[in-house]
Amino acid sequence: MNAMASSAQITVPRYLKIAVDLAARIASGEIPEGEKLKGRSILSTEYHVSPETIRRAMSILADKQVVEIYLGSGIIVASKAKAIQFVNSFQDDESISHLRRELAQLFAKREQMDEEIMTLTSRIIDMYKYKRSDLISPVEVAIPDTSGAIGKSIGQLEIWHNTGATIIGVIQNTHILISPGPYYEFVKGDKALIVGDENVIGRFNAFIQGLV
Repeated sequence: MNAMASSAQITVPRYLKIAVDLAARIASGEIPEGEKLKGRSILSTEYHVSPETIRRAMSILADKQVVEIYLGSGIIVASKAKAIQFVNSFQDDESISHLRRELAQLFAKREQMDEEIMTLTSRIIDMYKYKRSDLISPVEVAIPDTSGAIGKSIGQLEIWHNTGATIIGVIQNTHILISPGPYYEFVKGDKALIVGDENVIGRFNAFIQGLV
């Protein structure tokens, strides 16, 4: 996901803003039901837009039954209740859009953090290898669904104490949880990403499979 794209602001069309503004004025009683709205040319001057923009705004209000358009007679305010409903609906949509934008930004930040964690983890592994030549590269080991490890945390199982393995990640389908920590509880389908000496895989499998 592109962080810049996810954080881009969604622009509300000018004609929609005008429609909402007029609806708000009707909802507040500033423009009462039954009153004829000003002509397109006057409204376009007030809002500093083209008559076409005003026409599109009026079309929205007509679709929402806030106003009624009479050919040759102009535009009449039809319903204050519909105006209130339209304004409230727009505000709800804006709130949802705002939350979606915030969520997209959080996802982008999380992806960036995951990448940084992966980089740091790789550096830690490389440093371990430099200090200890007997360490193997990270190995993916499936946790059997029937194992007693399911539903228990890494800390409870004392993985390193019992097997000598260090769990640097947990693979869940296509997602990798980096540095899960002692409070992570295994669930069915998990695969542990471990490092250790050349015998660590055998010890880890024997320990996990022996749990009931």
